[in-house]
Amino acid sequence: MKRILVTGGLGYIGSHTVVALQEEGFEVVVIDNLSNSEVSVLDGIESITRKRPAFENIDLRVKKDVEDFFDNYSVDGIIHFAASKAVGESVENPLLYYENNLHTLVYLLQQCEQHNIHNFIFSSSCTVYGEPDALPITEAAPVKEAVSPYGNTKQISEEVLRDTCHANERLKAISLRYFNPIGAHSSAAIGELPKGTPQNLVPFITQTAAGLREQLSVFGDDYPTPDGSCIRDYIHVVDLAEAHVVALQRIIGEKNDANFEIFNLGTGRGSSVLEVVNAFENVSGEKLNYKIVDRRPGDVIAVYADTQKANEVLGWKTKRTMEEALDSAWSWEKKVRGLD
Repeated sequence: MKRILVTGGLGYIGSHTVVALQEEGFEVVVIDNLSNSEVSVLDGIESITRKRPAFENIDLRVKKDVEDFFDNYSVDGIIHFAASKAVGESVENPLLYYENNLHTLVYLLQQCEQHNIHNFIFSSSCTVYGEPDALPITEAAPVKEAVSPYGNTKQISEEVLRDTCHANERLKAISLRYFNPIGAHSSAAIGELPKGTPQNLVPFITQTAAGLREQLSVFGDDYPTPDGSCIRDYIHVVDLAEAHVVALQRIIGEKNDANFEIFNLGTGRGSSVLEVVNAFENVSGEKLNYKIVDRRPGDVIAVYADTQKANEVLGWKTKRTMEEALDSAWSWEKKVRGLD
């Protein structure tokens, strides 16, 4: 049985990926410093899979603690989620983002070299594309100058990985560029649990419906889109989690075409903010209190993926609908708030 390290494994995407890995028969060890997660997520994972992953509360910025971990654990691969991810916060505190998102990657890759770990999956983002020249976005689209330190850390991280793979031909890495993950596990045992004010649309919607937020702001209705609101590619988090397992199996099985590969992970369909709002109201039966406000600086008009490469080369495609994602997100919110 292969053992996989999942950094940030108690976070939103990380926890769903731990479940997907365990369901595929992998042994999992989680590193998380609980800066944006709760240790109780372990209970949720265990309730779904009947297996509790090993857990180490480690801050990956502390190099000595990273070294000690690898002295105590042998692993066959790493899926690296642990990173700060709020665009606005990164503008206000860029040094935190450069330290947390770059130092940690370097320390992990150093341990890969020292301990002969050859399989590495990296959590990247469609933010590397900026305002796209053409839609849908393929992996060949140019990487634009980053509009935030967060986006820049994803670009630099991919450059670090590319350079490291070039220097170390035994290392196999895949960078997965996500679009917009939403939803929760169908069991409602795990889901998105942002600390503070949600940075993403769907948890803000569900918190507004649950009465935690007074009103949802829709930033602009005058974009050149069918209903005037921004368009994004919303992917069910369980579909996204399963893609990590497929990517890992690809490199463990040495099916990769190069030792550094990039895949877009999305549905290939764009949905506007107002379409998501309407879909949520239909699924939940709740009437959302929302208002149109001014555009938000830095928001891209429309972003959605060309998924052909992931579908054909990686052998993965989404299975779940927007409605399923919103229904699961609402079930999770109600459970967390005791509204069942």
